[in-house]
Amino acid sequence: MRKLAGNPSRRQAAGRSNVFFTNYPAAADTNPINKTQLAGNRLLLLNFVFMREGFEKKQTVYTQHQALVKAESWCAYQERSQQEVRDKIYSWGLHADEVENVIAELISKNFLNEERFAKAFAGGKFRIKKWGRVKIRMELKRKRVSEYCIKKGMAEIDEDDYRKTLKKLAEEKMNSLKERDSMKKNYKVMSFLASKGYESELVREVVNDLE
Repeated sequence: MRKLAGNPSRRQAAGRSNVFFTNYPAAADTNPINKTQLAGNRLLLLNFVFMREGFEKKQTVYTQHQALVKAESWCAYQERSQQEVRDKIYSWGLHADEVENVIAELISKNFLNEERFAKAFAGGKFRIKKWGRVKIRMELKRKRVSEYCIKKGMAEIDEDDYRKTLKKLAEEKMNSLKERDSMKKNYKVMSFLASKGYESELVREVVNDLE
């Protein structure tokens, strides 16, 4: 590095220059960090605003009459359980007494019928999804359907059709397996049928008849 002349003013000027160029980058280095933090804070703020707006839109509160009209349309589309409709109306922002008033109106106008729902649910799940009685009963209980209505619903399933469906499911599953060990194969078939909701004793009987 070339030495500076002995002029004091030149040395002082050089000193000031060194201080400036030594300290400035350190100060400049902090700017990108501050800008990054600022951008991050702005992004968080925007996300919060959007989330709040979305939440406010979802929290639309209905009057009792509006909820009744909306619930009538919802129930007309397909059969619903009382608890399912009750939960839906609560999500519309109504109070407990208003919810029960709407439920009572729906029942009186025949938009809501628990026995009719149980029959439609049991029959539909058996015919379309091939569910067994155990799974159907469990789902109806989960929907808080009364035992009386559950029995009415289960009566929709014809016993002969039930056994024929179970046998067909067992045969199809048995033919789809590549397992050579007969015990393992039977176990897999029985596990499958149990997962569909069929009674264990009936499953064993059907699987044993296939051998």
